[in-house]
Amino acid sequence: MSTLWTPGGEVPVDDGRGRSAPPPPQTPTEAPEDPLAGLSDEERAQAEELAQQLAEAREQIARTPAAVVVANHAMGLYELGAIHLSQQPPNLEEARLAIDALGVLVDGLKDRLGDNEATLRDALHQIRMAFVQVSRATEGTGEE
Repeated sequence: MSTLWTPGGEVPVDDGRGRSAPPPPQTPTEAPEDPLAGLSDEERAQAEELAQQLAEAREQIARTPAAVVVANHAMGLYELGAIHLSQQPPNLEEARLAIDALGVLVDGLKDRLGDNEATLRDALHQIRMAFVQVSRATEGTGEE
């Protein structure tokens, strides 16, 4: 016997081995419970305001070109790598992961990052050079 995932839950299905499947679960016919039930009027108003703000933020992100959002995340990886390199002692393994992730994005999305591609390529080159310099300096002090 196998199960099939459906929006209403998992439903057993006959897998052809001659066993009968139990009937599928009954879906409720009544409306779903109000997720804000039990909140005071003030709490309900706050929850509804937060939901509206979230909907507006999602709409703004949907209007933003994906290349801009990806570039923003890529620069976050650059910053993460720089933070780990600037620690005393530097955290080279964490920096390497962030820098490698940035490289995967920039190199893997070649010619798809729009106007930000040149900036991201320069940033990747700079952070890789910084990694090499910090790694060499760390080797000289015995820290790692």
